[in-house]
Amino acid sequence: MDSQEADRICEFLHKTTHVNPHRKPGQQLVDLVQSIFDVDAVAILDLDLREIYRTGEWFDDLEEILKNVSLFETTSEDRDTGLIRRVLRMGQLPIGAMLLRGESTAQTANAIAAIVSITFDRYHAFANESRSENARQTEQMRTTVLDSLAHAYKTPLTAIEAAGSGLAAMGNLTAPQSELVSLIEEQADYLKQLTNRLLRTARLQASDLALRTENMALGPLIDDVVASLREPLARFAVTVALSSEDISLRGDRGLVTALLTQYVDNASKYACTGTKIMIEGIEKQDAVVLSVRSVGPVIPPSDHERIFDRYFRSSHSAEQASGTGVGLSVAKQAAQAHGGHVWVTSTAGGITTFYASFPRRTENGAKE
Repeated sequence: MDSQEADRICEFLHKTTHVNPHRKPGQQLVDLVQSIFDVDAVAILDLDLREIYRTGEWFDDLEEILKNVSLFETTSEDRDTGLIRRVLRMGQLPIGAMLLRGESTAQTANAIAAIVSITFDRYHAFANESRSENARQTEQMRTTVLDSLAHAYKTPLTAIEAAGSGLAAMGNLTAPQSELVSLIEEQADYLKQLTNRLLRTARLQASDLALRTENMALGPLIDDVVASLREPLARFAVTVALSSEDISLRGDRGLVTALLTQYVDNASKYACTGTKIMIEGIEKQDAVVLSVRSVGPVIPPSDHERIFDRYFRSSHSAEQASGTGVGLSVAKQAAQAHGGHVWVTSTAGGITTFYASFPRRTENGAKE
């Protein structure tokens, strides 16, 4: 490489450092390469964006050639046509391809390809960081709105509940009037449950969430959850199985109760009437695992991860029962707040089991 080529590479490197990292750099790069290195034509493929940038005259099948260079990692110089092929890489990973047509040495082409690769990587890093920050801000705003709405609903809900109870206490209601009062009380209770879920979701999203941990006996906690869902569970045979009578868990009672309530409530919505719902608690060496098993619609494997995402509802069961898609995300966040995790299994026979694992902890919060 002579001194003139070295000077051109230094100029190219200097100018790429001034390329705006928040704008796609592809077209700027091909223009710089053509002007600085005085080649006839330049073409670059950005695999991540699936975009091609070009300058100069090119063949009709340019896109196919660039894709083949990247796919088969073809590096070559054709002296007859003056065509130089280079793979753009970051480490061992192909991130694109480059074609030059004109006079250039192999060393210079290698240097150009390396600088283009670094510039692309810098742009994608900035773009990913911006997307992550935007997503974080959007989620934070959504959480704030949820919290505000949930608190705003509390006052009118209390008034509606009081009015419904007052009407029922007045007596002397006709049958249709009694039905309307019952409907008011039923729907007010449903709205209250939704409001509480929204508040729990907002609390779990808060960065300053502090767990109020205590030792909890699982038996009584499960009994309380089952009692609170007595009406929807009336259509099923509910059984509880614990690995030991004195099995306990150290954690936030409110969050653990919310998780288990969601699992059991979910089972009551989707399980086939008359089947068994099994609630299990197993104490392992390093964790306590809670699970709720029921028989109903099969959850496809593709939904096993996404079903715990907020607002997601599996297409195979969304029409069977009403819901917001919030509950299972609350369960996931409740487990994660304890350093645990959640997962689901669903067999071809429709046996679905939701699990939650909680690390065993000492009184000072350390894992055992």
